[in-house]
Amino acid sequence: MKFDLIVIGSGPGGYVAAIRAAQLGLNTAVVEREHLGGVCLNWGCIPTKALLRSAEVYDLFQHARDFGLAADNVRFDAGAVVRRSREVSGRLNRGVAGLLKKNGISVIWGEAKPTAPGRLRVTAPSPRRPAPEPPASALGAGDYSADHILVATGARPRALAGLEPDGQNIWSYYEAMTPERIPDSLLIVGSGAIGIEFASFYRLMGAKVTVVEIADRILPAEDAEIAQAARKLFEKRGIVFRTSARVVGVEARGGLVQARVAREGASEVVAAEKIIVAAGVQGNIENLGLEALGVRCEGGCIAVDACGRTNVAGLYAIGDVAGAPMLAHKAEHEGVVCVEAISGRKTHALDRDRIPGCTYSLPQIASVGLTEAKARAAGHELRVGRFPFAGNGKAIALGEDQGLVKTLFDAGSGKLLGAHMVGPEVTELIQGFVLAMGLETTEEELFQTVFPHPTLSEAMHESVLAAYGRAIHV
Repeated sequence: MKFDLIVIGSGPGGYVAAIRAAQLGLNTAVVEREHLGGVCLNWGCIPTKALLRSAEVYDLFQHARDFGLAADNVRFDAGAVVRRSREVSGRLNRGVAGLLKKNGISVIWGEAKPTAPGRLRVTAPSPRRPAPEPPASALGAGDYSADHILVATGARPRALAGLEPDGQNIWSYYEAMTPERIPDSLLIVGSGAIGIEFASFYRLMGAKVTVVEIADRILPAEDAEIAQAARKLFEKRGIVFRTSARVVGVEARGGLVQARVAREGASEVVAAEKIIVAAGVQGNIENLGLEALGVRCEGGCIAVDACGRTNVAGLYAIGDVAGAPMLAHKAEHEGVVCVEAISGRKTHALDRDRIPGCTYSLPQIASVGLTEAKARAAGHELRVGRFPFAGNGKAIALGEDQGLVKTLFDAGSGKLLGAHMVGPEVTELIQGFVLAMGLETTEEELFQTVFPHPTLSEAMHESVLAAYGRAIHV
């Protein structure tokens, strides 16, 4: 069968690219081997947020008296919490199927391998857990051709030697998202967004949680000041951190996993019921036949230009498989840029300095642009503004007055270089700064912008004012 465009992978980048291509009049197909919506929708971004929401509600019940309410003997049903998260993912999975059908996009079920420019072979998918359920109308194995082939195969959890998931003592993300019960204790390896979200969820649900991080601080991709503030707030909730540390051995004994943690020339044994490895992800570039086609790869990812083109004509790549940052919203935007370029439209390359990052823990963390350290290293003279949520009326009324907003401006031009937050609902607030950076808004324009009262967003305004010595409420 012949198409204008075949997209390999139906994750956020793949299905968005396919829909935009269909909107532009391209006869489009998507190859999927497991779940429409990819890992993000089925086993990543979405179900973890559903789990975290249940944990947040449970935590609110624990503090009902702080709000003048009575809620005694509150319990949770771990099975029901997990079922809700799976139902949320299932609903969105069906939604993706509906969107592809609505836009006239063919679904090919199986594993794809490009065999030559413009040609690929699809074979039956390998058995997976849970078993894939192809749409009734999906096409099957066979040879297909297209003028353009777009690789959007995503990423998978990074494996660590000696800490390979076994489904029992050492959990992958799959077991961590579908526990039969909440363990009494957990050791989490890695303190990036994924590790911190799991740590937050399980701690809110009552587990004793220890996080081991090889870097000298948690959340190593975030601004150092924000990461430190977040650590203090997590520690208040009882999460234990071991930084500049690594797990060098594990042994199952007496119903627990004994992990030997090396740190600063010494070692200690941390005992926990389960270990979750959250050491990041790596692109799915294997078994695609890329070497035979001469596709250039760098650092475990496919090398592409600003519009997703590889060095092989007619072959493109977007999303996690095309390099960092490995975020769903980055993949979606790359998909649109790529297919618009394919269709001959004038498009704008993605500015990676304006991609927001979010961690949906309690408290939340969000950021965009340069950290203070990177801004200074780039030679900028800075004006730095800070405003604590303790000075924000809405945050106090919500009972969530911990954290801060931090803004970075170039002292000479007034250009907003970066914004970093830890606190209530900051994953929703960060888009205000993303828009400001995209529109090249100056500090003076932000000064004159009216923020509604009472809102959490007022802390954003105050942080901007603080960078210039004009903050009112601190």
